[in-house]
Amino acid sequence: MLSIGSVVLGVSDVRRAAAFWARALGYVPRGEIEDDWVVLVPADGRTGAHLSLGRSETPVQGRPRVHLDLYAGDAADQAAEVERLVSLGARRVRWELYPPDADFIVLADPDGNRFCVIDTGRG
Repeated sequence: MLSIGSVVLGVSDVRRAAAFWARALGYVPRGEIEDDWVVLVPADGRTGAHLSLGRSETPVQGRPRVHLDLYAGDAADQAAEVERLVSLGARRVRWELYPPDADFIVLADPDGNRFCVIDTGRG
């Protein structure tokens, strides 16, 4: 049976992206950070999908077909995580498609790749 091993993001600056995502997720580089590629893995033997960052010159999509959803435990945890991620270099995204009762907040990493922070306490 297959499983997801790694999610790959295209970035313009691999080292900057690696620094952001490592701090955001508590991940570490699996090997050396190259100028064009790095694979980040959960630290301390935790399990989880790897995050691979590859240099790309493709423009960032305003409405990407694939994105990361990061889970927070409840609304307070979501708010705290959004603020922490913004302090690491993420930015809030003005998104006109929010439903009135959205359980997610859209952010962008330093390269502009969009991702969501989800309040899983509503489920």
